[in-house]
Amino acid sequence: MENRRFSGDSDVSLASHLSISPAVIEALASGRPLVALESTIITHGMPYPQNLEMARNVEAVIAANGAVPATVAIMDGTFRVGVTAADLERLARTGGKAAKASRRDVAALLASGEVAGTTVATTMMAAEAAGIRVFATGGIGGVHRGAETTFDISADLDELGRTPVAVVCAGAKSILDIPKTLEVLESRGVPVLGYETDDFPAFWARRSGGKVDHRVDGAEAAARVIRLQFDLGLGGVLVANPIPTSHALDADEIEGRIAEAIRGAEAEGVSRKDLTPFLLKRIFELTGGRSLVANIALVENNARVAALIAVALARRT
Repeated sequence: MENRRFSGDSDVSLASHLSISPAVIEALASGRPLVALESTIITHGMPYPQNLEMARNVEAVIAANGAVPATVAIMDGTFRVGVTAADLERLARTGGKAAKASRRDVAALLASGEVAGTTVATTMMAAEAAGIRVFATGGIGGVHRGAETTFDISADLDELGRTPVAVVCAGAKSILDIPKTLEVLESRGVPVLGYETDDFPAFWARRSGGKVDHRVDGAEAAARVIRLQFDLGLGGVLVANPIPTSHALDADEIEGRIAEAIRGAEAEGVSRKDLTPFLLKRIFELTGGRSLVANIALVENNARVAALIAVALARRT
């Protein structure tokens, strides 16, 4: 089925480069709840065919919980919002050969027509332009360890401060400096809501040692805060949803594996946008694949919670 362009109510210049699927257009027109999904987790987050199976399962989880999934990617000169089954397989098979699109890359990638996975930042941009207010991911980017000398800070944090989208995640990736990430979120005015938790999760582990700003118990409570945040024009919201206990990894064990992976990256001179994919792949190897199993479980759990929040938000409009 051929995609159609749809401008929504947002920035016309970005909206003119959106290609929104018929299913998403129909959901927008009828007021049905929607959940955006990023695509770097498909292209750069895990290997084929696990990435394809994960992407299909996550979309199914969202549908099963009452919302419409909208996977976002840059393909053939457009921002796709709601990719086809064929495009999903194309993203999965392209894998790490695809570009990784953050905010700075958007114009160049649209101009070149390359296939690119969208990060948290660029998925937020496309979702907001299309009129989607809830987005599920694995973990956000943040302040990298050693950023006091490298200045390696993800564009995700600035996007959360400016773009009115609620991002449901399992906290920040454990490979990051989580205390500094929380400090930057605070300075950007981003409220961190703990979904049925007081502790900020650390991706594979349920606790990072940091605390959330506010706890919300259930989707209705989260939707109430999110709706007010958007009505007040205060930017994005981060909903921190811990990995299920059944799949959580031991915090001390994963910290040791992360430290080893970081030493490997330093030895090979890996940095900037190549660093996160390198570390995730190395940690997968060091944990004998257990990190991938945990990653899939937390993404599916985030998709479920995001769908419930989207449904609750739709009832409040």
